[in-house]
Amino acid sequence: MTTTGKKTPRDAVKQVLELIVTVAVAVGLALLIQAFLVKPYKIPSKSMIPTLEIGQRILVNRLDTHPGLYDVVVFHPPAGADPTDGAVCGDPKQGPEAASPEVVNQIVAQPCDRPTAGESSQTFVKRVVGLPGDHLRITDGHVFLNGVQEKGSYVQPCTIQQDCTFSKSITVPAGDYYMMGDNRGESDDSRYWGPVPQKWIVGVAIATYWPIDRIGFF
Repeated sequence: MTTTGKKTPRDAVKQVLELIVTVAVAVGLALLIQAFLVKPYKIPSKSMIPTLEIGQRILVNRLDTHPGLYDVVVFHPPAGADPTDGAVCGDPKQGPEAASPEVVNQIVAQPCDRPTAGESSQTFVKRVVGLPGDHLRITDGHVFLNGVQEKGSYVQPCTIQQDCTFSKSITVPAGDYYMMGDNRGESDDSRYWGPVPQKWIVGVAIATYWPIDRIGFF
């Protein structure tokens, strides 16, 4: 005796339940991947031009929280980076903000080497320009690391003296990373609010996926 193949209400309910479970598992996996493996981010500012444009989207490896020199990373900056309060260094005598406002082109003694104690809830994207223990000096927006000038073509011209040149070098504290945007004249970065503790690093950027004409790997 053959069956007609006609679906019963029970079969229909079973299919709906299977679909719900499949969707739930897919969503759960997507959330787990974002939380622990790879997470997308949208670039909010022009601080990383030409490497990253405003609105460009990147993927970040959340398992890699110990970046190498010149890696592009996503991180939480010190609380002193909050733009609503103005950039604040842990030492008020350091950083571009320590310059006299009436002297636009004065040379500041040194970039900030001491962050404020708290972690900001903001998310920043910058490039690592100094590793723990590195000796760092900034001239015309270029970083001289342990006496050697960085060679990356990504560095954009920096014209405002107080943001671009510092008379003293600093040493990046143990466990911290020094972050700067590629667009040195338009970047709010470690020069203002200091190095970033390793525990505040979200992950290392591994690829850009939007817009289509800028798809690629770092």
